[in-house]
Parts: sequence; C-alpha cells; structure tokens
Amino acid sequence: MAFRGKEMMKKVLKRVGEKNLAPGVKETLEKCIPNSKVVMGRAQRGLFAGRHIRFGNQVSEDGGNKTRRSWKPNVQEKRLFSYILDRHIRVKVTTHALRCIDKAGGIDEYLLKTPYHKMDTEMGLYWKSKIEKLYEELGKMEVVFFSPEDEAKFEQSFKQLKLEERAARREYRRQMYGTSGKEKPAEEGQASDQVTQEESPRNGDGHWHTDDHDQPHEQSVAFS
Repeated sequence: MAFRGKEMMKKVLKRVGEKNLAPGVKETLEKCIPNSKVVMGRAQRGLFAGRHIRFGNQVSEDGGNKTRRSWKPNVQEKRLFSYILDRHIRVKVTTHALRCIDKAGGIDEYLLKTPYHKMDTEMGLYWKSKIEKLYEELGKMEVVFFSPEDEAKFEQSFKQLKLEERAARREYRRQMYGTSGKEKPAEEGQASDQVTQEESPRNGDGHWHTDDHDQPHEQSVAFS
C-alpha cells in the first residue's frame, strides 16, 4: 500500500483537530511523518521509479455505481547491462523505469543522474551508491596513451601474427593431405588434358579416323 505523508498529515489533523493541538506539535508531527511515498514491500526489490499501487473507483456505465478498485504497476524482470560492472544485472523494473533508463542511456547513467530523494527503494539506493563508488575509483586511475610510432609497431606485429597463422594453417593442410589446395586443380587439369588426347582419334560417330598418308595407295588396273 502506497500513500503520501501529506495525506497522512491531513487525516491526523482531521481526527484530532488542528485547534486541539498544542503549539509546536504540528511542526514535530511534520518532521516525524515522511513527506515522500511510503513504499510497498515488493518495490524494495526492484526499480519502480515512483510507480506504486494506485486506488480509485470503477464506475458502471448504466447506473454510475462506484466500486473501489486498485491498479498495480506493470512490473517486468529484465537483464540490464552495466558498463562499469561489465555484466548483466537481473532486476525487476516497471515499464516507466525502463523508459527512464532508455532516455538516460543505460542503467549506469540512470542511477548516476537520478538524485537520492527520488530513489524511493532500498535496492535503488544501494545500486546508486555502488555505481558512484566504482566510477569514483575509475576516475582516479591513470590513463596511458601510446605514441603514433608505438601504435604503428603494434599494428605491424598484429599483421605479422596473422601471416604466421596463415602459413601454419597452410603447412598443416600440406601435412594432412599431402598437397596444398592450389596444387590439386593443376593436377586435375593435367589429367583432363591426357584424357582428351587419348580420345582425339575418334570421330563424333565413334569410328577411328586415320590419315591418308598412313595407308598405302591402291593402284588401279585397267582391263582391256
């Protein structure tokens, strides 16, 4: 059940009566009663962004009869990625909190930008203090920048490693299959040439073809 401290103060003054209060009692009551929302129990285990149970009346269409009812917030269980922690955080959030997180740019930015008096849950206060401490430690770390010459050396070394890796893979294939991939097509081409040379004496109809100079010429004999 969620309600505001101002409403609580109004109910107290209505029951007791503001005239019956001694001087200074009203101010002490305002200090004791919180001015923020009294959060429901399950909101302590997630990020609700101020969304809690709401109460109202359900009015019928025919007679206008009013029935008391409540509206619960739309709570979803999500995995949100934190850059400072470098992992996903599983947390229960409302759809309103999801829109606020998307608008802020992430769960880290949302926790950093939201002030403490608006974080109305224990879980929100805990994660906000933790993220702020981690970012403070990150700001104290020294950042080292490399010169352009060093970056060029690193890039050259990476290229050399890639070339060595390709050569090692080529050598492994040669040892496994006996020949490299480039030599196989050449051998297949040579074999196809030999087959075409062997089949060249045949004509298209399947008969052998011989040249004229290979056979002896027959002499024609004239009979009288």
